[in-house]
Amino acid sequence: MTEAPKRIYLDHAATTPALPEVVDAMLPFLREEFANPSSIHAAGRAARQAVNLARSQVAGALGCPPEQIVFTSGGTESNVLALLGAAFAREESGGKGHIVTSAIEHPAVLGACRFLESRGHRVTHVRPNAQVCIEADAIIEAFAADTFLVSLMLVNNEVGTIQPVAEVARAARERGILTHCDGVQAVGKMPVNVESLGVDLLSFTGHKFGGPKGTGALFVREGTELRPIAAGGKQERGLRGGTENVAGIAGFGKACELAARDLEGNIDKVTRLRHRLIKLLDTASPGRLNGDPEQTVPHVANVCLVYVDALLLMLNLSQRGICISVGSACASGKLEPSYVLRAAGMSDFASFTSVRFSIGPSNTEDEVDEVVEQAAEMSALLRKVRTPEEIGQCDENCPCLWEERVA
Repeated sequence: MTEAPKRIYLDHAATTPALPEVVDAMLPFLREEFANPSSIHAAGRAARQAVNLARSQVAGALGCPPEQIVFTSGGTESNVLALLGAAFAREESGGKGHIVTSAIEHPAVLGACRFLESRGHRVTHVRPNAQVCIEADAIIEAFAADTFLVSLMLVNNEVGTIQPVAEVARAARERGILTHCDGVQAVGKMPVNVESLGVDLLSFTGHKFGGPKGTGALFVREGTELRPIAAGGKQERGLRGGTENVAGIAGFGKACELAARDLEGNIDKVTRLRHRLIKLLDTASPGRLNGDPEQTVPHVANVCLVYVDALLLMLNLSQRGICISVGSACASGKLEPSYVLRAAGMSDFASFTSVRFSIGPSNTEDEVDEVVEQAAEMSALLRKVRTPEEIGQCDENCPCLWEERVA
């Protein structure tokens, strides 16, 4: 019987393994301390104390008071609660209005905006530059007299570029516009302080930095008007009903505490590994780094590989125990190009040849070396299996233009 290859996981932007300390923090609330935190007996009060402790731990990671944290089921719900909650409050007081966001936001934000458009709100989607960065001036210039909300992610999940949230938030505050930030790819992986950012709402989730899946939070600045997106409960300041996921919340809190404690060391290690990955890839297989090489987080490297079918590369590496991802999505049996790279002006061809490596603190230099070796070997094979004519070509406006790199 053939032994399965050792798994090397370089998809930490998608999710991360729960840290052992996080699991230990959760277990008591799955076993003996299982009570409902809304119950007033001793067991219920113990569960409530665990929720309160976690709320303080989560708030500590953002530099805000605990009462400004609302627990949710994850980043998607936090994003939707922020956008729809603000829009519903606007509808009660001032009717429909205008929202500004970017064309490279997470699907949760883009989907919420489409829903609000169907209710009569106007939405402006600002496109990024060729480095997949949003220009702050472009956002600010899109503000109108009836703009009541701007939503801008702090870190793009596909290429890792850092967006100018603080600059946008300052301009929005001067105009009385709420600022929402999707911080899912940032919290726990880079310094994030809501006071420094100046945002009114910030979404994030625990499973991106060692916490359990199904846990998230929304920072809601004092005085920010929101309405619940689902009726029927009084928990979480009346914004989200239902019995709290005490075990998940306890694990989320512990993950935030650990992330704050280890942040500097984790950043240093992941930065070194990313530099090693990019340097080795550059010599082993012709490619181009997507995004801004400087204005980026250390854990993401999105690379366009010369004439390599990215999906086939990902699937073949998976068979060798290596986990990476692609931005292109398979919908209804048809491969769709990455909307993020397309918004930045890249051709569909560039999208179909781009892969994302996302590194975590648990990765090692040996693992990075192995991934590059396997990726280079498989890329060379795939270039022979599928010709450039079969994959497609960059158009003249695409920033990749591989002709100069390929003999």
